[in-house]
Amino acid sequence: MTETRVELGEECVIDDPDSVGYLHDESADPAVIGDRARIRKGTIVYADVEIGDDFTTGHNALVREKTTIGDSVIVGTDTVIDGTTEIGSHVSLQTGVYVPTNTTIGSNVFVGPRAVMTNDPYPVRRDADLVGPTLEDGVSVGANATILPGVRIGAGSFVAAGATVTEDVPPHTLALGTPARHRDLPESLSGENLLHD
Repeated sequence: MTETRVELGEECVIDDPDSVGYLHDESADPAVIGDRARIRKGTIVYADVEIGDDFTTGHNALVREKTTIGDSVIVGTDTVIDGTTEIGSHVSLQTGVYVPTNTTIGSNVFVGPRAVMTNDPYPVRRDADLVGPTLEDGVSVGANATILPGVRIGAGSFVAAGATVTEDVPPHTLALGTPARHRDLPESLSGENLLHD
């Protein structure tokens, strides 16, 4: 049995309690998970993680150490949050999303299936600081989009499915294509994401 450290809120349903609070380091603080969490089989949540109320996962998700997550967040099946990451409230990370270390995701953000964020500008070629992207409040990211290291997606922006985002996206802008080009946000995509309670 793996050693775990966890503090759970009320009314939590966890399919495999031994996978929550995974102890990666003897000095790690317990994982803290708020009320009404629903954590499905195969999901691992490390110690040194803080999660708010109404947290939900699919199967086989991973949340690594030094991650903070707000309220009403969904982490889909096979999604990986590789640690040292901040995620706001009312966020939906769909199936197979990859979130690298040193990433910041605001509140009311949607990230579609198999979207990938990256944090290494020169993978295995040279040393570099690992800086993940920043998704500001109200961002939507379509399926299979790729967001490169250090890129900032401005508040209320929309990244189209399959886009490769290589540079910052201004607030309330549509980014589409490879490499992504910026367009005015069409009226049909304006307004807030509908992720609130």
